[in-house]
Amino acid sequence: MDHARYTGLDLSRQARTAELLDHTTEATLARAWRDRRDGAALNRLITAHLRLAIAAAARFRRYGAPMNDMVQEASVGLMKAAEKFDPDQGVRFSTYANFWIKAALQDFVMRNWSMVRTGSTAGQKTLFFNLRRTQTKLERAARDRGEALDAATLRARVAQDLGVTPAEVAMMEGRLQGGDASLNTPQASDADGREWIDLIVDDSPQPEAAFAAAHDHRRIRDGLGRALAGLSERERRIVAARQLADRPLTLESLGSELGVSKERVRQLECGAYAKLRATLSADAPELQALLS
Repeated sequence: MDHARYTGLDLSRQARTAELLDHTTEATLARAWRDRRDGAALNRLITAHLRLAIAAAARFRRYGAPMNDMVQEASVGLMKAAEKFDPDQGVRFSTYANFWIKAALQDFVMRNWSMVRTGSTAGQKTLFFNLRRTQTKLERAARDRGEALDAATLRARVAQDLGVTPAEVAMMEGRLQGGDASLNTPQASDADGREWIDLIVDDSPQPEAAFAAAHDHRRIRDGLGRALAGLSERERRIVAARQLADRPLTLESLGSELGVSKERVRQLECGAYAKLRATLSADAPELQALLS
């Protein structure tokens, strides 16, 4: 049976009537699936442990996901456990499957908690599921000792208790405190009905500035084009290789290419720049800074 086609309610109904397997039968079914890919044996093994998946899903209901979805995710973890299970290790399948079911449920909760990914590392996952409980435990212990914990001290002790950094604790506190909110939500204090998105600053250039920038770019491009056109072919090659290339060539390498000395290349380069400055001075004086 393909459990991917079934809803949480379907799985719950199957779990209520599922058989209870003894250790020997369980191991026999697991070997039949592992060694012969016996689908009927897999179905019987999975169905017999649906109660385990549903009980685990119920423990995660406090995170707000629909129970049907949680049961389906738990059943996916159960099937992954059946795929990986080795009956020759002597461990009961329920013990082994608990890990996979819990991991599947934790991943599902964290994926659906917020549109912004809540965490992906082991430390972040530990914080997500244990932060509130650990804070409560530490605060209760401090009260019993007559000690008052400030936020920084509590954060440091939580970090030590869970094996993470105080910065990670602070980050997770912020993520758990603030839920997702639409930018199209009206501002409660605004009688004109403006939305929060109206407060976001648009960093893109204004039309006038964009037009001016495009106009200046065209002037620079056209001015340099006319100035370069007044150079000889050899001078244009030197200017392009020394100023316009991603990796400028050395005077020595250009000398080898052109069949002249390094000093002669330097003289040609200086002459080319002088011609460019003269042309730009008459055509567009503000472009001379490009050659400085």
